[in-house]
Amino acid sequence: MSNRPLAATGRTVPLLRAGLIAGIVVAAALYPLAAVTGIGAKATAHAVEQKTDILREALPAETSYLYAPDGKTVLTMFYEEYRQYTKLRDMSPNIQQAIVAAEDNRFYQHHGVDPKGVARAFVANAHSSGVSQGASTLTMQYVRMALRDSAKTPKEVQEATQQTSLRKVKEMRMALDVEKSLTKEQILERYLNSAYFGHRAYGIYAASQIFFSKTPATLTPVEAATLAGLVKSPSEYDPITSDQKDATGRRNYVLDNMTRLGYMSPDAAAAAKSEPIQLRLTTPANDCASVPKKFNSWGFACDYVKNWWSAQPAFGENSLERMDKLRRGGYHIVLSIDPKIQEAAEKNVGAQAGSPFANGIVVTEPGTGRVKAMAVNRTYSLDLDENPPTSNPEADPKVKASYPNTVAPLLGGGTLPGYQAGSTFKMFPMLAALNAGMPLSTTYNSPYRYQSKVFDGWAPSNASGAMTGVQTMWSGFGKSVNTYFVQLEERVGAEAGVRLAEQLGLRWRTDVDRDQASPAKAKKWGAFTLGVSDATPLEMANAYGAVAADGRYCEAIPVMSIKNRDGTPTTYTTAAGIEREVAKPRCRQVVNADAARAATDAARCPTGDTPAKGGCGGWSTADSVRGTVGRPVAGKTGTTDSTRSAWFVGYTPELAAASFIADPDNPFNAVGDGQAEVPVNAVAQTLRDALKGKPVRQFTPPSDQIVG
Repeated sequence: MSNRPLAATGRTVPLLRAGLIAGIVVAAALYPLAAVTGIGAKATAHAVEQKTDILREALPAETSYLYAPDGKTVLTMFYEEYRQYTKLRDMSPNIQQAIVAAEDNRFYQHHGVDPKGVARAFVANAHSSGVSQGASTLTMQYVRMALRDSAKTPKEVQEATQQTSLRKVKEMRMALDVEKSLTKEQILERYLNSAYFGHRAYGIYAASQIFFSKTPATLTPVEAATLAGLVKSPSEYDPITSDQKDATGRRNYVLDNMTRLGYMSPDAAAAAKSEPIQLRLTTPANDCASVPKKFNSWGFACDYVKNWWSAQPAFGENSLERMDKLRRGGYHIVLSIDPKIQEAAEKNVGAQAGSPFANGIVVTEPGTGRVKAMAVNRTYSLDLDENPPTSNPEADPKVKASYPNTVAPLLGGGTLPGYQAGSTFKMFPMLAALNAGMPLSTTYNSPYRYQSKVFDGWAPSNASGAMTGVQTMWSGFGKSVNTYFVQLEERVGAEAGVRLAEQLGLRWRTDVDRDQASPAKAKKWGAFTLGVSDATPLEMANAYGAVAADGRYCEAIPVMSIKNRDGTPTTYTTAAGIEREVAKPRCRQVVNADAARAATDAARCPTGDTPAKGGCGGWSTADSVRGTVGRPVAGKTGTTDSTRSAWFVGYTPELAAASFIADPDNPFNAVGDGQAEVPVNAVAQTLRDALKGKPVRQFTPPSDQIVG
């Protein structure tokens, strides 16, 4: 075993802290009171002064809650230690009295250190030649827990809990100082919120929930005595896994002490002791796999919240620190998912959950970037036992496919590269050309096959001979004419489209894409306009959403609000020194508004809609969309070679949606032409259902100047 010290990186501190809490039997110190002001005092004085200030402000880890958009319905929780801080006024007097009776009978008489208790423990331990009694007061125990909870390094965690004379002297000195600045009630409140009761119950709220499915305010004397008895040794007195003999004996000891201290009458205590321990157990939800089944595929939205959170500098210097903050910070997070839109998305996903082809859809809000729906024909679950082996011939035959159960981020926001997006990428060179001043009327003769003069002799062809002829941006986009867009890309420059896609949120996650998008090669990446790169539906919905918002791009954001444990909004400081709320939209103008409006005018052609200023050339690739949606709508289809994947991205002024169908386990498993309409229908029907009953909004027409 290595002798190297524990590094203060990654998950080391949380894991060590959790291990010590679970494994330590809280035993009191064995040292006389003289040690506080005698031996070791000088050595500890400076350290004590520094630590005491921290303890006054220290708060234990607290559970973070993820809420549905109503701000009331809890979808799940995130925690390392299940705990909800509870004010003393919201705790039954029974638990306040029981914990004093169990752990520190003289709590209200001493000033942090109990001289009688120290002397008694010292004599008892001397006679027994070992540890038979402890002398830790509630205040001293609180000091130890607060030091443990505020530790930032493994060394600090160990120092806070190791059984040494030096640690005990420090603990006593700090207890005396703490009692000078905190009232007994404040100490008791903090103690009850910090103590560990077993079964992942940290603090009295969690204990009340896990053991009795109630709040601390309604604990009976019997329940309070049972819980208070657990603090000394949660495993030894565990009423869940044992035969309850030891738990009952410990509970009765607490009830006797409550009687002796005048908290209960002898008759009431006798009646309480005659009762069996009756548990009503609750297993608290934790993480996205615990999202209730009635919320269907909301687990994927929850997973995106985690991925988004881990990328926010406001929560730490790296992803591990940020996730630790989520699990310990006590945040209240309200999801941005709209229940009506989510229901529509789930209903209109076109492929069954048992299909190897993943059919997913993401809906975002133009102008804010808020994610309004994330649905896919999969069940968010960690249980892969019923999944078949993957069909990918290159994969290990023991590897399970991603259906029907998966937690893979198939819709975006994680590390998966996504899926080849096909001709949906034609938006980026078109938008770059419009932003550079080229008009919508830009005309090219577009043969069936075109020999590129720029891209090293590359000779792409169209999907159909019916596309041959003179095309404009309207007709070229509406019919998805490859040879038109290669010529447009030659003129504006392939790199301009690549960089614009990056500004609209696309990220290159494969080695091939990163290489092609590099400054050395982007100028020659002619195939970029045909969508040979991978993208996620989250990225594509949000990129097209920026076009709907007149060229204003907003980062995708899955939350409506984030509040700290004290109820204040969570903020961060920008590079310019401005304080902003983390949950507020972050937007910037990427292309000028007129260019975006012109792109929308052309994008009305694929959907069967009528552009404000031009003509679509007689037919389009998804002309059923306008009739289904029943209001102005723009968008673009996309398919790849052999129809291995198919896409549709569509938008109205209010919503942008992207849907795909592909086999995420085997990219060579073609979905086929017969399923190319699945994402078209998913988007059209979702937009229709989501906007039902809403006022019809029109797109703003482009200027005559950019029409040409």
